[in-house]
Order: sequence, then C-alpha cells, then structure tokens
Amino acid sequence: MKVPVVDNGGQWTHREWRVLRDLGAETRIVPNTTPLGELDADGIVLSGGALSLEGTDAKLGVVGSYLDEGNVPVLAICVGHQFLARHFGGKVSRASTPEFGRVELTVDAPTSPIFRTIPSSLRVWASHSDEVSELPPDFEVLAHSPSCKVEAMAHRTRPVFGLQFHPEVEHTEKGTAFFQNFLSLCHR
Repeated sequence: MKVPVVDNGGQWTHREWRVLRDLGAETRIVPNTTPLGELDADGIVLSGGALSLEGTDAKLGVVGSYLDEGNVPVLAICVGHQFLARHFGGKVSRASTPEFGRVELTVDAPTSPIFRTIPSSLRVWASHSDEVSELPPDFEVLAHSPSCKVEAMAHRTRPVFGLQFHPEVEHTEKGTAFFQNFLSLCHR
C-alpha cells in the first residue's frame, strides 16, 4: 500500500513517515508541490507545518488539487487539518488559547473509522496558535479539547480526516492507532 507524506514544512514530518513505514506502508516524503499524478497513492497524509493560515487564502503548494481531484483517503495533520477546513469552506483563526504540549482530548464520534480502537478520552500532543474556528459544510467534529472545539473532523461522505494534534509523536496516547485506522481505509 502506497501512502506518501506530503511535506508542508512540519517539524515532525519525518515521524509521520516513520510511523507509516513501521506499520508496513510503502511511504516517502514528497514536497507539497508534487503533482497529483506523480503521487501514485492509495492514501495521502498531509503533514503539519509552521505556516499560519489565519486570515489568508495562502496556498499550500498544490494540496488543493489532491483534495479536489484525488480519489484516495486523506489524513491531514495540524496545518494540513487547518488547510482542509479552509479549502472546504470553513474558517481558520488565531486560537484564543494556543495549545503547546499535552492536551486532554475528548472523542465526540467514537464510531468514526479514524477513532476506531481509540478510548473516549486520551492525552495528545498539540503545537498550534491557529485553529479551525468554523467547521466547513459537509464536515463533522470528531473530537475536541477544553480549549479547541475542532481537534478532529471528518468529511461526511468522503474518507477525509483532519487532526489538529500530532498522532506521530510519542507523547500522544494511542498515536500509532490513528495511523493503523487510516491505513485500514487505504485499499487498491
């Protein structure tokens, strides 16, 4: 199964790649300017990054084309999650309480495929000043924290998921399970 990690400048992009590799996926890190046709993907992971999308319409390479023209599951992390929201008509704003470090996550949609095998509450690692402030149409909230109302979201009809927190770091409980759950959706 081929699942590239699209590099959006995240400090932990290599960790996303490593978790996927260790789970048996054929994976590589690619720039976010890689044309969709060159990805040859069964699924796509959009990495985090330091870019602020708050109040802008800044592009994130050609990531929009992956969402519009691609037909594979997508797991978007941190700024990838924020781009996903903005791309589909939601809003990204400066967080009233930025999250840096351990965060208590509450799962709102335990039946979502991405949260299968995940407990109803857990500690995750976050690192963001911006957040999804308005959910896009056709999306649902999957999880929240005391200071962030959209820690995780999913498209209602497509296998497209966004996580504000970082499942790839060791400080996130059950982090590897998020990737296992995502890979179970990536078939040829």
